Amino acid sequence: SFAYFTIKDRLPQILTRVIDTLHRHKNEFFEEHGEKGVEAEKRAISFLSKLRNELQTDKPVTLLEDELPDAALWNQYLDYQRNLSNGGEPSWFQSPWLYVECYMYRRIQAALAHNPPIDNFDVFKEGKAQNFFESQEAIIALCTYFQELLKNIKDLDEKQVQEELFKLLQVSLWGNKCDLSFSAGKAISQKSSPLQSLENLIPFILVNDMESLWSLLVNAKKRNTEKNVRVDIVLDNAGFELVSDFVLADFLLLSKLADEVHFHGKSIPWYVSDTTKHDFNWTIKKLQAANHMWMSRCGINWEGNLKTGAWVYHDHMFWTLPHDFSSMAEVAPDLYADLQKSNLLLFKGDLNYRKLTGDRKWEYTVSFHQALNRFHPAPLCSLRTLKSDTQVGLKPGQGEQIQASEPEWMVSGKYGVVQFDASL
Repeated sequence: SFAYFTIKDRLPQILTRVIDTLHRHKNEFFEEHGEKGVEAEKRAISFLSKLRNELQTDKPVTLLEDELPDAALWNQYLDYQRNLSNGGEPSWFQSPWLYVECYMYRRIQAALAHNPPIDNFDVFKEGKAQNFFESQEAIIALCTYFQELLKNIKDLDEKQVQEELFKLLQVSLWGNKCDLSFSAGKAISQKSSPLQSLENLIPFILVNDMESLWSLLVNAKKRNTEKNVRVDIVLDNAGFELVSDFVLADFLLLSKLADEVHFHGKSIPWYVSDTTKHDFNWTIKKLQAANHMWMSRCGINWEGNLKTGAWVYHDHMFWTLPHDFSSMAEVAPDLYADLQKSNLLLFKGDLNYRKLTGDRKWEYTVSFHQALNRFHPAPLCSLRTLKSDTQVGLKPGQGEQIQASEPEWMVSGKYGVVQFDASL
């Protein structure tokens, strides 16, 4: 399965890159921290080399030995996995993919946490920054489109607001493609404007519940004349995707479909390009400082949204635990209670989809509602391009039909879903 290739090939490559990154920053660590920095770098590299060897030789997964606040939960989860395998020792190739993949990123964090003074170093930061700078043209195109749209947003009728919302939802959906190339699988760099190819990409949205989102937001507005309408976005990647999420969030406010937007990021570096608080603030600062008028205007306005409290950023350690979301109410009741205050939860990306559906090998036609396994803090929607082999909520025959002509359809990032579940 795709899981096997991920563990066999992709994860060791990621670890090798992390080791290389630490090695390249050796001089920087020395300049900042002297010999202590170099010693810490050596110890972290040795820890990660050992981890890579454990992975490649299918060693048992071991308990975490650091003092980070989530260590006890991780170690309990390992016991849970042992019980599932009838007391056997879960190992890298004999365990659920979601678990060991999350576990690897948590061990990368441990390698640094164990080794101050470099314990706050984000090994993925350079890649995220590079993605942002390489997507400049697409970002400029999007910011320009958005600022032009705002000039007459007050004059849009309901139908036009709906059309613009659908456009920006699609930009945010396709922003979730790792390679940021917006042209249905053809290898064009992310320089092209994301808005030009939306029409051509519609056939690749396998489940399209945008109409349901629209109805929900319009009705929430009518019902909640006293109370603020709140939308939550559970973020995925930094870089272009994050900018597309910002544009969507600002449009929700300025079109009066929402009064406040809450963003949820990761509390530690995660899955290479996931958004942390640093990435969130850095992106807004970089936009503000851009020498392009509309990019800079976006950055200034978005900083303003944070200051007025119309935008709120949160992180919670639950997002970087191995648990699927159906156990959130039990494992992180505070987070679950907070999400219950929302009128709409938007979950970005593939990892969130895997955690929403328990990453199981479902029949394609199983309903999204069933796969959520009683996870219902509020009406929710997944905006996801398919990069792993789990998918639910398709029409009978739909999956099989694509499979016949495209065996890799579930993992190529070419297809997407805007999949909604309202029922509580």
